[in-house]
Amino acid sequence: MPDDPIDLSLIQMVQRARLAHDADALPSHISAVYWIEVKPQVPAPGPTPRAGVFVLHIPVQQADALWERLRAATRAGQLGYKSKVATAPRTDDDTRIVHVLIADADDAADVARVRAALHALGFSGDLPVSRQSAP
Repeated sequence: MPDDPIDLSLIQMVQRARLAHDADALPSHISAVYWIEVKPQVPAPGPTPRAGVFVLHIPVQQADALWERLRAATRAGQLGYKSKVATAPRTDDDTRIVHVLIADADDAADVARVRAALHALGFSGDLPVSRQSAP
């Protein structure tokens, strides 16, 4: 019936299973899914309509080691509400894509905090954040 509440328990169960699968996965060892992802151990505020994303291009040869550092920082709550890494390298430049997702791209203080954390993890440059098209 249209007025019945939606039961999200199955979706939540699948999401928990996916995060458990991805918990220790490395991008070079996974090919069955497009992304592996991680969320903070203490839930962070989720995406708003102004959600943003830092898009990082990491060399394939360093992808596993960099992902382990990003995963640890995300779990520790030092980054955004989720980070994810592509499991397949880009063919045009031999890199993997990483997304560090933040709740609000218009929150200048949070953007600066995450950018500083990424710099502390060894990522250099301007590190722009852009609006995420769909959370």
